[in-house]
Amino acid sequence: MTIETYSPEETFALGEKLGAKARRSQVFALLGDLGVGKTLFAQGFAKGFGIQDIISSPTFTIIQEYQEGHLPFYHFDVYRIGDVAELEEIGFEEYVYGDGVVLVEWANLILEAMPQVYTEITIIKDVSQGFDYRKIVIQEINETGVKP
Repeated sequence: MTIETYSPEETFALGEKLGAKARRSQVFALLGDLGVGKTLFAQGFAKGFGIQDIISSPTFTIIQEYQEGHLPFYHFDVYRIGDVAELEEIGFEEYVYGDGVVLVEWANLILEAMPQVYTEITIIKDVSQGFDYRKIVIQEINETGVKP
């Protein structure tokens, strides 16, 4: 599915809509270049999920945990991960195979560590369409890597 947004508010609202539909043990991979709005999308997602705190990208802490939604919510930013082995140190597998909902910014950097089934969300900026234009592609990835 491809959705176009034309303002930060629309991008936030799309995240909010997806967050409201998130289910137990669901993993989301958030991809896109620097400055495309991944964190804004994640903030909307968290709000839709029921998180009232203002969330920021956990770039230096790698993970932020939120317990106030209807399920635990784990927000990862793996931009600064130098090696996938570092994920073992923080218990990444316990999160992605647990009962909460996981959102991973920069997931393209750790694809080999992602579970076999997840939702991939790619945000693409195209300034020829306007400064705030975003094309957001949402795909389900399954155990064979097929994107149905």
